[in-house]
Amino acid sequence: MTFPTARPSGCPFDPATGYTALRETEGLTKVSTPAGVDAWVFSRYDEVRSVLTDARLRSRSAPSAHVVPEADLEREVEPGSILQNDGERHAHLRRLLTSEFTVKRVRELRPRIQQLVDDHLDAMLAVEEGPVDLVEAFALPIPSLVICELLGVPYADRDQFQRCSAILVSVDRPEDEILQANEELQDYMAALVLAKLDHREDDLLSRLITRAEEQGNPLTMPELVSIGITLLIAGHETTANMIALSTLALLRNPEQLEALRNNPSLAPAAAEELLRYLSVVQFGLFRHVLEDIPFGDETINAGEYLIAALSSGNRDESVFPDPDRIDLSRKASRHLAFGFGPHQCLGQQLARAELQEVYARLYTRIPTLRLAVPFEEIRFKDNTLVYGVTALPVTWDR
Repeated sequence: MTFPTARPSGCPFDPATGYTALRETEGLTKVSTPAGVDAWVFSRYDEVRSVLTDARLRSRSAPSAHVVPEADLEREVEPGSILQNDGERHAHLRRLLTSEFTVKRVRELRPRIQQLVDDHLDAMLAVEEGPVDLVEAFALPIPSLVICELLGVPYADRDQFQRCSAILVSVDRPEDEILQANEELQDYMAALVLAKLDHREDDLLSRLITRAEEQGNPLTMPELVSIGITLLIAGHETTANMIALSTLALLRNPEQLEALRNNPSLAPAAAEELLRYLSVVQFGLFRHVLEDIPFGDETINAGEYLIAALSSGNRDESVFPDPDRIDLSRKASRHLAFGFGPHQCLGQQLARAELQEVYARLYTRIPTLRLAVPFEEIRFKDNTLVYGVTALPVTWDR
């Protein structure tokens, strides 16, 4: 079996075919990956949660390195990477950042998020005729503005970092293009960090620098650059894709969209259910085994690899009845869309707030929102680490 398998024909919201059979199969299945190694696939909900908390595993490489052709799985860990570091170093980096993403802190940011959503809806509604690309006009700028303002990144530079980000989350770009995008983004962030070191402002990067210094353990330039890039990319890629893809999914499920439109207080539940249903981190999380792990009658040996299939766990029938259906009344907060364990998404509360504000406003303010092209013309991001649509042309009654 080769990983990843294709999504089912005609149903682009469902995860790769074969997961249902894997969940019903006793034991584990080993697959070959584009990275050139074999890996065990964990597909059931409880198994995914278990392996993502197991200290005998390490992240080491990029979270989805298994789908990058001939990826360098033994490359040196970036010193400030919250994705690649494990153990105490990872815990230290997260402690420095946790206060920036607490429920209380996100609550303070919510009025600004509401304003950004309304401002972009105002701009869309001012368009007098023709379709509007919801990705470019709405889904992408809102989380980009939020993370830029939080980090202290000039939003005027968005074209540069969004272009580099799109290259870096792709799994099939030429190596020289990836290296160039990475170098460009590294240089950009280094210049920004130098500016923050010279002149502290009221932003996350400045506070992070000061906080680490006050604790007597200043972060190095490579660490600050790595943290800045990770937060910048993660802060807009996942949420932007969720906004557009979930809107398309709701348009294809009009009864659920109507329920949300008629009752915007469903927005928090809708965010959890749509995160579960879509699982935009589409290829799961890759882990390296540090020591032998017994599993039933089998043993996963030290040195081997495994994949925690988030999208499969989120469709586990034993946890989410009728999992292939969107049900906004479902209590879906146990989903795995943000991962689980020590590496669970640091910015999940911010992402939730952004999605909730979008769901509470977009469909009520534009109640006749609909696709401006046939569904069959929508192009999906099958070749990127974060699933979504390349564009979403929409229109409405004016």
